[in-house]
Amino acid sequence: MTKRHSQKYKIDRRMGENIWGRPKSPINKREYGPGQHGQRRKGKMSDFGLQLRAKQKLKGYYGSISEKQFRAVYDEAVRRRGDTSENLIGLLESRLDAVVYRAKFVPTVFAARQFVSHGHVLVNGKRVNIPSYRCKPGDVIEIREKSKNMLAVLESIGLAERDTPDYLDIDHTKMTAGYVRMPSLGDVPYPGTMEPNLVIEFYSR
Repeated sequence: MTKRHSQKYKIDRRMGENIWGRPKSPINKREYGPGQHGQRRKGKMSDFGLQLRAKQKLKGYYGSISEKQFRAVYDEAVRRRGDTSENLIGLLESRLDAVVYRAKFVPTVFAARQFVSHGHVLVNGKRVNIPSYRCKPGDVIEIREKSKNMLAVLESIGLAERDTPDYLDIDHTKMTAGYVRMPSLGDVPYPGTMEPNLVIEFYSR
């Protein structure tokens, strides 16, 4: 678990925007960073600063995953054919915790990581408790029988604030999500703008 698990709203304030689109985000009321210097005037950001910010924003969006894990995803994106930026997004969205979050089985990506770690999720009928597990097209992700009536799950499915993407075949009556294909950047329903091209520039310096 990341040390920021209990401080997720600070990520919004540090980025200066509501990166998950949550109605309770403090940035909706205070559009400045945390701390005593949060309201000071900001100067023009350098190219390096913009690249670093884009990386921190993307890492934060997926539950503030570790630098080691994020760098490994980048390295895999570089190795694959095609556009590295698109590959990066596709690989991040293929994480099991990301799929559980996209399917609306849980309210936040942080909750998705915990949900998977506690063994509530099956992949192709087998329990998987590794949040970074990479789903493949054709995989069926399902909430195990004993967990289907959890209040948190039922409440999350009823939330209207998030859309479910078409690269998942979701059946909320059966609590299943089929991973149809690896998405591109335009397929992912981010509330704001993500700039994976700047992340690629950051690592390729």
